[in-house]
Amino acid sequence: MTLRHLLFLTAIATACGSDDPATTAETTAPDAAGAETTSKTPTEFKFKDEMLQTSTEEIALVPSPAEMQRALTNLGLNSKLSEMVAYRDIKMDSDNNDQIAVRTGVVIAELVLTVQDAPKEMLINRLNRLNEGFTKLEAGEDITGVVERLVTKVTNDAITREDLVKEMDQLAGVLVPEIRDEAGAQVVPLIQAGAWLEGAHLVSGAIDAEQKHEQAASLLRQPVVVAYFKRYVEREGSDKATDAVLTELRATLTVLGEISDKETMTEEDVKTIHSVTGAVLKLL
Repeated sequence: MTLRHLLFLTAIATACGSDDPATTAETTAPDAAGAETTSKTPTEFKFKDEMLQTSTEEIALVPSPAEMQRALTNLGLNSKLSEMVAYRDIKMDSDNNDQIAVRTGVVIAELVLTVQDAPKEMLINRLNRLNEGFTKLEAGEDITGVVERLVTKVTNDAITREDLVKEMDQLAGVLVPEIRDEAGAQVVPLIQAGAWLEGAHLVSGAIDAEQKHEQAASLLRQPVVVAYFKRYVEREGSDKATDAVLTELRATLTVLGEISDKETMTEEDVKTIHSVTGAVLKLL
């Protein structure tokens, strides 16, 4: 499994994949028509219902920066997502594992998007936060051990950024099945939701900044995906009453669901997506 095979289970990254579905024994990346074409007419990607009903092993967890960036470029946007990632020291200090999973997903997205360009200290901080999240989720020694080795290599300048990407590929190879086996299947969609949250925030910000609102629906309109995440956030047994982050996330998903029900997206819709996703991120 390579980074190019790892896409957001979101409206954004899945719309940014290759023309042909990339598959491995563990993960199937959905078809994303239009991501590699130079046509100026975007093709709206839709998740297949049967894909969302598969096991979490078959759903990709983290984004491919190259695929996301290529999709924006093909749609006529010039923004570089790696330059748009805000620095947040997201601490894993919550007692709520649902919230830890969401925070871990955000860190994964930030780490993968900035791995080539982030300053060394920032990269080490994100790797350490990622490992804190995995540790609290009891994701298993295979995962935490790999991240610890990466921290040591980066600290000692013993790895290039290109080799770091390759090492992260190895981590990705065990990530989904290991988390599912060790931390529980319900954790994986919540990590995905965190990564998706960051992606939706960045892409909506890029669309609005460049006034390309006519392209929004092809990247951001995903009612099935919103419903998928809502099922896990609102599942029986989740801490619905006391956790501010999850409460805000549920409200955000409701708003995004309402927007996704529309046939087209307006400038106001794009601004709303950027605002409500940003509101959750500020709470982390």
